[in-house]
Amino acid sequence: MSRTRIKICGLTRPQDVVAAVEAGADAVGFVFYPPSPRTVSFAQAAELAALLPPFVTAVGLFVDPQADFVAEALRRAPLQLLQFHGGESDAQCAALSALGGIPWIKAIRMHAGVDLLESSASHPGACGLLADAFVEGFGGGGKTFDWSLLSAGPGRPLVLAGGLDPGNVGEAVRRVRPWAVDVSSGVEITKGVKDAAKIAAFVAEVRKADD
Repeated sequence: MSRTRIKICGLTRPQDVVAAVEAGADAVGFVFYPPSPRTVSFAQAAELAALLPPFVTAVGLFVDPQADFVAEALRRAPLQLLQFHGGESDAQCAALSALGGIPWIKAIRMHAGVDLLESSASHPGACGLLADAFVEGFGGGGKTFDWSLLSAGPGRPLVLAGGLDPGNVGEAVRRVRPWAVDVSSGVEITKGVKDAAKIAAFVAEVRKADD
């Protein structure tokens, strides 16, 4: 059985980055979307990313960003992957990721009527797709979606997000068998403030489901 990768998203504090790394996370996410309570400045992201050891990926999350905003983020913070959560087209994502010469993934907000295969086909340049719950705003809403919508895989790495927490991630991994899982609100004390014990429990449940 392959190992499910784990991303802890919406990190804003050094101690939360350390907790994610110590628990065994494969990636951490920094939110560059000012309306979000989890947003960080470029300077904050640079300081947090400096705490990452080799082989833990720094991911930058954007929502319909301007090119100069992404360029500045890439200049200031050592991002290794871009994650787009808005209405960005394949061409827009490709142009923005080219500013840093790094890969990108596209979030698909899942609800009845959304065809994952069509979404995949419309973003052929993505190195993976992230299936998230459709909520007001973007990400971190703490809501799951009907995982049966993922019965037809996208034909490339799938990241499962949306309302995951230590209590349900094991079932999610066993049912969907995604390439990776992504959590934010499910390991928080409050928005933007993570709980080290919840992070450790989340990672442990994923590992149990992998066995």
